[in-house]
Amino acid sequence: MTKLLITRRIAEPVLEQAQKLFDCTVRDQGGLSVEEAADAMRHYDAILPTLGDEFTAEAFQLAGEPRCKILGNFGVGYNHIDTDAAAKAGVAVTNTPDVLTDATADIGMTLLLSTARRAGEGERMVRAGQWEGFGPKVGLGTHVTGKTVGIVGMGRIGQAVARKCHYGFDMDVIYFNRSEKEVSHPAKRMDTLADLMGAADFVVVTVPGGAETRKLIDADALAAMKPEGIFVNISRGEVVDEDALIDVLKRGAITGAGLDVYENEPHVPADLIALENCVLLPHLGSATTETRQAMGQMALDNIIAWSEGREPPQKVN
Repeated sequence: MTKLLITRRIAEPVLEQAQKLFDCTVRDQGGLSVEEAADAMRHYDAILPTLGDEFTAEAFQLAGEPRCKILGNFGVGYNHIDTDAAAKAGVAVTNTPDVLTDATADIGMTLLLSTARRAGEGERMVRAGQWEGFGPKVGLGTHVTGKTVGIVGMGRIGQAVARKCHYGFDMDVIYFNRSEKEVSHPAKRMDTLADLMGAADFVVVTVPGGAETRKLIDADALAAMKPEGIFVNISRGEVVDEDALIDVLKRGAITGAGLDVYENEPHVPADLIALENCVLLPHLGSATTETRQAMGQMALDNIIAWSEGREPPQKVN
């Protein structure tokens, strides 16, 4: 019977199905280290991993000729897996696109609105018993409706954010992408990242992680933003130069930031935590009951397809 390792506990209906179909082991701990990932590939036929499991080039090298032939990743992002090394080792890699698009876009809007309207500061004020009642200048934030949103990365999630901004808040949409995108609503493509950063009232980053986008949002990009600008990241933490972001927030060079992801998760720099003009969430992008079950099902469906000799539908390498 095919041996399957699931590296985190996922939705019960999906687990029950996996346990009926495979000799299934569930690891309910933190992420797999490089050595643990290599060991898992030597002992299991299939693995259902997620963010934090280090299937790096070194892991594949340590695994030698792995027994494992598929990594059915739980998540649309797979920058924790070296897909080239996997392909060379004969290991298929799949992901879970589409099912988390709207949930992640909703978190983008949550961060945009919370940062603009200083919701985090307001809640802390109330909980600390420091609110002294309504005042004409208490908690003044930034108006959202009718402003310009700049989307960095106009893929599925970027377009979902753009739709919510345009149709829900009457916002003008501009975007920066490596290629022209056909979108279902008015949107203007900017020639450079700097052009977008300078023109937008709100910048929302939705690019995939990986070497090509590492520290794409650097000190120069942030310096191009308006002082009134608000920055939101729902992509991957390493896309942003965290030190540069902390610097502009400390200096008040931009008005605020909303973050769902961090460069070295789950570590969040103390300097970020101390900032009042920064809304921080614990990687909640896809965190709805419905979405996480759908992600688990899609990951498992890819492994089932492989086990039946079919091409996994969401294969990425």
